[in-house]
Amino acid sequence: MDAKLIRQDKVMDELGNTIEIKMWRLPKPTEDKPHGYKYSLVYIIENERIIGYDNAEGRGDHRHIRRQIEPYRFINLRKLADDFYRDIERYKRGEL
Repeated sequence: MDAKLIRQDKVMDELGNTIEIKMWRLPKPTEDKPHGYKYSLVYIIENERIIGYDNAEGRGDHRHIRRQIEPYRFINLRKLADDFYRDIERYKRGEL
């Protein structure tokens, strides 16, 4: 499927941890991506994914918090990014 990359960022935060965001627009919605987007957002500390949001093939929208996986209710790309950054801040405060 010819997805169009619409956002790709990879930065280090103030603690030296990696934040990477990739978002694609699909040519048409699919059964597991009815909103028409594919995405992967990760927060990595010492080569370990601590927080992740993605919709890998056949798994639907979900998020990873450490080693836990739970469903994620996708609304739109802005809310997705906001939720991801909010979880990073919660993690830094020791709330996750």
